[in-house]
Amino acid sequence: MKSSSPSSSPANRILSAIALTLAAATALATFATSARADVKLPNIIGSNMVLQRDVELTLWGWADADEAVSVQLGQSTAKTTANAKGEWKLKLPAQPAGGPHTLTIKGKNTIELTNVLVGEVWLASGQSNMAMSVFRTSSRTKDDVASAKYPRIRLFNVTAKKIAHILPQSNVDPSLAWAECTPESATDFSAVAYYFGRCIHKELDVPVGLISASWGGTRIESWMPPEAFALSGDEAVKAIGEKQSKQVDAHLASLQKALAAHEEPPPSPANHLSPFANFNGNIHPLIPFPIRGLLWYQGESNLAEGLAYTRKMEGLIKSWRAAWGQGDLPFFYVQLAPYRVKVFGRGNQELPFVMPEMWESQAAVLRTVPNTGMAVTTDLGNLNDVHPVTKEEVGRRLSLWALAKVYGRKDLVFSGPLYKSMKIEGPKIRLEFDHAEEGLATRDGQPPNWFQIADDTGEFVDAEAKIDGPTLLVSSEKVPKPTAVRFGWSPIAEPNLVNKAMLPASPFRTGR
Repeated sequence: MKSSSPSSSPANRILSAIALTLAAATALATFATSARADVKLPNIIGSNMVLQRDVELTLWGWADADEAVSVQLGQSTAKTTANAKGEWKLKLPAQPAGGPHTLTIKGKNTIELTNVLVGEVWLASGQSNMAMSVFRTSSRTKDDVASAKYPRIRLFNVTAKKIAHILPQSNVDPSLAWAECTPESATDFSAVAYYFGRCIHKELDVPVGLISASWGGTRIESWMPPEAFALSGDEAVKAIGEKQSKQVDAHLASLQKALAAHEEPPPSPANHLSPFANFNGNIHPLIPFPIRGLLWYQGESNLAEGLAYTRKMEGLIKSWRAAWGQGDLPFFYVQLAPYRVKVFGRGNQELPFVMPEMWESQAAVLRTVPNTGMAVTTDLGNLNDVHPVTKEEVGRRLSLWALAKVYGRKDLVFSGPLYKSMKIEGPKIRLEFDHAEEGLATRDGQPPNWFQIADDTGEFVDAEAKIDGPTLLVSSEKVPKPTAVRFGWSPIAEPNLVNKAMLPASPFRTGR
């Protein structure tokens, strides 16, 4: 048997596909701009934007080959020269929060961007629960929309003009632009992102920029670039990326053939469900616009995957962080709310453990990836609807993670109880939790519910749970020699266990 060469290994093959893809995207961008001498900018860089404070500010765009380009923001200036492909990139020194400023870009022409602020910038992504707008998701819709008057909060709504593509794109839809937060601009903006940003803005009293880039019904694979599949560390996940990379290669070959023949380039064969496609169309054009962190609300389209979903999230987080090159960017995400799960493709049947296993998969990321945080929503669901409307509280819970972990609020309780360990004490099991130092409680004043206990047979029965300070004692007369506990292990579980900050406990099972 012949051994494979290093260049044919899965990792190198994926990296080669990435290089070809980026080369094709660059060629297309150069072709599109070569007829003009004007300096041009991607849409994410524009008037009314918020630039991230306290970090070097990367700016980029296009011009003539070898054209001199200069940028000025206040007293800060930087200069560069466009390369042979007409691409330019430069960095301005870090800036404190403030504004409004004018940002001036000069080449053979001059661009003046006005009303530019410096503050905190967050990118929110995922599927429909992240995409759902302020107008659709509040019990106080009219009041919330009417009160969305925050001139120092700025919104960039990629979700409104989202695209999917098999190749990385250099820009988002040309009609997209930054907007001040007003009732008009907030109406169709991501509710979770808006409520998160409003909390951050009020707590920090600095400008906040919010970028929404979500698409309902999408799988996590569509938001993963090719390298994310290799970074997952899972062979089955890697295989998905390799399969799609072959389609990329085929499309590149067709594209190169068309360009050589001066024919119309073939359309992208990818849709919003295809691996790479949403990253290419809706995330890649935003990189490397400096941001403070990332928000994620997705998973409904990846139910019944168990640990594979954990590996996909790990790959996505690592690849996005690598793409931005800002270290371990904070990545805060939402654990799905309970509902009556019906898994399409399995006879539309209700599967009892699909949702608990997803909760377990999401919670595992907290242990495997640093600088991550999870907002638990077991008390915020609608059992008959995958789209709960209580997005204001979801945004607030995400903001607690940011305020504590990013902005240094040491005295803030930012998470509900997370299972830590168990100890068998005769006929009972004692459970310990993180984020329960001040004690446990229930949100309705009743005994803790949705607990089950089992012995070596693995047969779980309903159990009684009693709060003992920061721990719980779980037992059942039917199980005199218990070995395991599970909590909230049902897709319709809405447990009442909370900590003293009234934040809910995440479902779990011991021994995993």
